[in-house]
Amino acid sequence: MNNHSKKPIVLSISGHDPTGGAGIQADTEVFNHYHCHPCSILTCLTVQDSRTVHRLISLNADNIIEQANVLFADMPIAAIKIGLTGSIDCVEAIETVLLQHPNIPVIFDPVLASGNGTALADDQLISAIKNKLIPLTTVITPNTLEAYKLTGLPITSSIESLGFSLLELGPSYALITGGHIAGEHINNRLFHKNKLIASHQWPRRPGEFHGTGCTLASAITALIAKNTDILSAVTQAQEYTNHCIQHAEQLGRGQRFPCRIK
Repeated sequence: MNNHSKKPIVLSISGHDPTGGAGIQADTEVFNHYHCHPCSILTCLTVQDSRTVHRLISLNADNIIEQANVLFADMPIAAIKIGLTGSIDCVEAIETVLLQHPNIPVIFDPVLASGNGTALADDQLISAIKNKLIPLTTVITPNTLEAYKLTGLPITSSIESLGFSLLELGPSYALITGGHIAGEHINNRLFHKNKLIASHQWPRRPGEFHGTGCTLASAITALIAKNTDILSAVTQAQEYTNHCIQHAEQLGRGQRFPCRIK
């Protein structure tokens, strides 16, 4: 157990991206950067390239629960990161796992669309996410478009209204990222206990990027697993993500991939 105390064990529950730009592979890169041991459970396979997701292939929900039961019986998981869920069955399976381990921090990046806007969740799946996963979440990290979908608020609503409405769904903290709002800078806002507790501004880099949400949420997860307080974890994770975007690489014919190794 001494090795475990030196190297926190983190679990990613998300989809597989064959390009390596997002999903489980991106999470693993981030966890390794922070010297955490990465464990993973797949929710779905995807047919995708660096431009868009062409198809989701959901995996068996019972297998998700079985993997989790075996894993948690063997290893002391310090934090859980959730990404692409893929189906209502998978959401229900993840809920079962989280309810069995209520004291482990949960960081949820609610992937509802691909980088180019292709929908990855219908209204029924969004409803399941809202009712079953968000109330069990420590930190939720949606972009503004995802926040609008989750809250049902009109797009004319203020970011503060979005943040407060997200908190009403049950997470302890809500970090709304502003990459989808036009402007020279990206503004990310952190909400807690019905208050805006932190606002960070970052320069907008030219181009489109694939996997930035995974990078940010995984960095927060790793830092929390290393006993960093949540406010500091959110700040440091944004700094890391900004660095990764600054050094992004054009590896395919679509979006650029953040460089997570530094």
